[in-house]
Amino acid sequence: MSDNTSLPERLYLDFDSFFASAEQHSNPALRGKPIGVVALDSAHTGCIAVSREAKALGVKTNMPAREARVLVPDMIFVVARPDVYVRLHKRILAVIETVVPIQHVRSIDEVVCALLPSEGRQRQALAAQIKAALLQEFSPVLTCSIGMAPTELLAKIAAERQKPDGTLVLDVAMLPAALADLKLEKLPGVGDGMRARLAAAGITDFPALWALAPKQARAIWGNVEGERFSQELHGTHAPRSATRKRMFGHSRVLPRDWRGPEKVEDCARQLLAGAARRLRRTNLRASKLSLSLRSQRLRSTRAKSAQAQRWHWGGQFAPSRDDRSFGRTLAQGLAEARAHIKFSPHAVSVILHGLDSEADLTADMFDMLSDNADDRARWEKVSDMMDQMRARFGGKALSLGVHDAVPGGYVGGKIAFGRIPEAEDFEGAIGEDNDTHFCTF
Repeated sequence: MSDNTSLPERLYLDFDSFFASAEQHSNPALRGKPIGVVALDSAHTGCIAVSREAKALGVKTNMPAREARVLVPDMIFVVARPDVYVRLHKRILAVIETVVPIQHVRSIDEVVCALLPSEGRQRQALAAQIKAALLQEFSPVLTCSIGMAPTELLAKIAAERQKPDGTLVLDVAMLPAALADLKLEKLPGVGDGMRARLAAAGITDFPALWALAPKQARAIWGNVEGERFSQELHGTHAPRSATRKRMFGHSRVLPRDWRGPEKVEDCARQLLAGAARRLRRTNLRASKLSLSLRSQRLRSTRAKSAQAQRWHWGGQFAPSRDDRSFGRTLAQGLAEARAHIKFSPHAVSVILHGLDSEADLTADMFDMLSDNADDRARWEKVSDMMDQMRARFGGKALSLGVHDAVPGGYVGGKIAFGRIPEAEDFEGAIGEDNDTHFCTF
């Protein structure tokens, strides 16, 4: 990047193979070895993360563990430990903040920083300083890739281009030539559906995408996000309004011995309990509940599986925040599932939505005068008391009914893109960093 080009305004930092690197950081015996991180201690589950050593041998993220084992016979599999990754994430943020302020935390392993002109001028030195600070605090296996550019989108693309452990500065003057070979599916936000839309419009490579006018992009995307994408791609910031929380939900892929009706229903109730606790911490109420079941097995990397069977149910109720109201609605959905689904569920999802704050609610006079309102008020106090007891004595201190431990644990504490669990989301005792959970298969 020459001195007469514009200064980068955004720095995007993306950790490399974060879950696998976190396990290698916590357990030195795993360093330099092919590692696969899985959600369950089962050869039938998929790799949610693989180490760079495994990637070099051809193992890919989401590959079934049994296929990875065939490809790399000495591959080591460990069960994911979200509590350890969240704790490490918080330590990482503190180290980065000693060098440059963080503007947004995008995920457990991605952050974006807004750069001052003085920082932009020292771009390479700044990246080196961040990496040096991380190396001083953590082991060498915990590396990151850094991208810098005029906008967050370009900075994220730059970081992806230099994985692992690289640094790249992109300027608009370098485009489209610098990204001419970039496949469209590698762009943030361009999935299979959007790629099909682009192809239908004759856009099959980056130079063609670059040539789109913002209004053309909006027409292809079907909304304003296309225009924003185009602006960011061309180096112009496209601010977004603050988003409003739309739902609280959890899902779980079920091991084989948890696919019977009783186990599915137990898992659904535990997922609901985690979502309800998160909702109460935000002082919101929900008025809708969705229950989804699907049959799809893990896709093979060699052949496509049959089309998944799916079943979805939704229920409505007066705006509530108590476990009893939610539980009664879920019970209705589970009864419908027992009566109608004709497949063995491989995954279950429970979502609370229709969210409103107390200030936004319009009181229903007839509901306020009914016994239901008094019932909800009493159960709200019970739910709050149970939350307090769990916070003091652990997530398993109290529950409505008996629950078996769901294989893989961390019900309600799984890390999803854009959501980093809080300490209150973890039901069990926080594990030690070096207490690796090795798989038995």
